[in-house]
Amino acid sequence: MRCSRPGSVRQQVRFLKRQFLQDGDLPFTDVLSEEIISQALTAISGVWKDRIYTPLVTLWVFLGQVLSADHSCRAAVARLVVHRLSRGKMACSSKTGAYCQARRRLPEEFFSAVTRSVGRALDGQTDRKWLWKGRPVYMFDGTMVSMPDTPDNQAEYPQPSNQRPGLGFPLARIGALTSLACGAIVQLGFSRYAGKGQGEVTLLRQLAGVLSAGDVLLADCLIGNWRCLFEMQERGVDMVTRLNKALRTADFRKGRRLGKDDHLVRWPKPHIREVGRAAQRAMPRFLTVREVRVHIQQPGFRTRVIVVVTTLIDPQKYSKEELGDLYRARWNQELDLRSIKSTMQMDVLRCKTPELVRKEVWTHILAYNLIRTIMAQAALRHEIEPRTLSFKATMQILEAFQPLIDFQGRRDRKFRLHLYDQLLDAVVLHRVADRPDRFEPRRRKRRPPLYGYLTMPRHVTKTAILNRTMHN
Repeated sequence: MRCSRPGSVRQQVRFLKRQFLQDGDLPFTDVLSEEIISQALTAISGVWKDRIYTPLVTLWVFLGQVLSADHSCRAAVARLVVHRLSRGKMACSSKTGAYCQARRRLPEEFFSAVTRSVGRALDGQTDRKWLWKGRPVYMFDGTMVSMPDTPDNQAEYPQPSNQRPGLGFPLARIGALTSLACGAIVQLGFSRYAGKGQGEVTLLRQLAGVLSAGDVLLADCLIGNWRCLFEMQERGVDMVTRLNKALRTADFRKGRRLGKDDHLVRWPKPHIREVGRAAQRAMPRFLTVREVRVHIQQPGFRTRVIVVVTTLIDPQKYSKEELGDLYRARWNQELDLRSIKSTMQMDVLRCKTPELVRKEVWTHILAYNLIRTIMAQAALRHEIEPRTLSFKATMQILEAFQPLIDFQGRRDRKFRLHLYDQLLDAVVLHRVADRPDRFEPRRRKRRPPLYGYLTMPRHVTKTAILNRTMHN
């Protein structure tokens, strides 16, 4: 891939970096580097013309679209028109056709490569003070997203089988590996909502290649099975998960006692049909794991007793209390997914083809990782942990500062760096309190509108309404 005017590409790279505080003497300024962008551009074959919607301009407009409260293409193109006028250029068309075509032209690998590289670059520069006992911890969990009910989306990501055709929406399952220290998503996977080989365990196996020896994986009870524990142990990755009561029970009268409600136990190998007979024979007959029983006293918690299962078997290095606190930190993964789906409005996607849906998700994750980078910059400067800062406040402050950085920052570098300092100072003011004992009723006060649900496809319902009107 190459551009007909390489100089314009460098200008666009510098502009994109400035929008997310990737220049100056701030920390983490090489997270969105020219090298990362250049490597991602290699996914585009051939030569692109120096048109309005170049790959980098398209990426910038797409990022603005997912960060804005108004996710429409019309509002995204309008921001580009204002940006061009502020720089003394001719206004482009306000119609959205050219922008939508530019998004379709770019391959999915371009978006995924930039996103993964930014996430790993941020995670690779994490301050050691943010690690758990000097070790990197990664959280894994899955979630579902909905998308428009189009034939293409239904073919790739079918709606649940218990819904009648025309009444449901396509659903995709997303699995994410997230850094506990800085919140960056380092890898992402897609699958259907249901079906053999479409679950979270399968997604984890697809994403596990980014984990290396010495890492710690933090996951829920669905991942706490014999095969997952063995496969991670083979990679040199320790796991901290929760006992899946549907698969086995804990008996603290057995095994090697390490303390009260703390022991080592040998799990016998189950029959694993998926790996084949030869591979199953090569696996050990038993797997030694540590089980720790944790009692929860806080009101509002549904579960009173949990059993933490881990391959961190040394009680001197990893105490029972530390393992309990670490598993409790898994809740950060739920909060991170909530930030992406609710704060960034990714719960209901808007693109009408499966490839564009995946591009939309990758762009949301890229924007999320760039916001996490800004939070890491503010945290490092003020010597606090990134997890103590508000993601939503950072997103709001960045959106407020970006027009000023765009308009004034390009003329005066000193003034732009001053804006960066003011932005980071504003971010630090919004701290997330440590509220471990907080609980709220799972009830809603505001009543929803009293509309019924469609029981037939929309076009059938409209025809029935029309027929009733004509007969009356």
